[in-house]
Amino acid sequence: MKIVRLLTILFVTCGFVSAAGQTPRTAQEYNYRGQQRQRNGDIDGAIEDFTKAIEGSNGTVQLIAYSNRAKARMNKNDWDGAIADYTRTIKLQLGKNDAKTGGNVSGSVVIAPPIEFAYLNRGIARQAKGDADGAIADYNSALATLPKFAEAYYNRGIALQSKGDLNGAIKDYSTALELAPQLSDAYVNRGQAKQSMHNLEGAIADYTSAVELKSDEASTYFARASARQEKNDLIGALTDYSKAIELDPASASSYANRAVIETLQGRKDLADQDFDKAFKIDPSLKAQYREFIESHRRGRSKP
Repeated sequence: MKIVRLLTILFVTCGFVSAAGQTPRTAQEYNYRGQQRQRNGDIDGAIEDFTKAIEGSNGTVQLIAYSNRAKARMNKNDWDGAIADYTRTIKLQLGKNDAKTGGNVSGSVVIAPPIEFAYLNRGIARQAKGDADGAIADYNSALATLPKFAEAYYNRGIALQSKGDLNGAIKDYSTALELAPQLSDAYVNRGQAKQSMHNLEGAIADYTSAVELKSDEASTYFARASARQEKNDLIGALTDYSKAIELDPASASSYANRAVIETLQGRKDLADQDFDKAFKIDPSLKAQYREFIESHRRGRSKP
């Protein structure tokens, strides 16, 4: 299943900020430096700055600092911390009764992220923790605020899929694609849901749509290969596994599955080479394919 997509609007400011290397003097400047640190990969430094911004402000600037710190905590996989910060962000926004809070502080314009982004991202954090029901509740809140929010439909689809509600997931992925036709991950996830329901033609069609939108994703070729292999289209599957290997030479499963097809086609030398490559990359695969290999050597391999 394709990973969720994190959406963020960071602190926006138009006005004076401290010069590079100068110690911030205001909450806005701490917020600004925190963003710079986050962009440079210094997540801990960013969190420290956002915390100082929170402690030294109130209202819109504080709201934005909580939102920024939540995003930084997401980057560290600190789901509990992110959930707490997004919860505080939502409470501050609801307390103002204005989902598009803005303000003017010391001559600088500050713009807070819309509340639907906080709901969406808190849902993503909850989903990462395994709380699918909590995530769905947040996506529902995001959609109540912004009914045509493609990413909320997409992420709710992921949560429903994780709960085994494949029909509900497919419906949400389809709605997301109606709103955002370039959302290639939604095609991949919908394809996986269809494949789980043994709708192989539908799955292959979705994977193909994803490939047409984004042709450099090895995992999408692998997914289509698996559906084609399940459908007994060995030539199509072989082509896709080869493309997956071209894009990701470290894909042990692509080598192993291509070796299976080569074995079934009677190309033992090529199959042995691919199995060797797969097992060198991931030795744990050896046990998974041992029965197939031994069966083939006894002349009893089956497609």
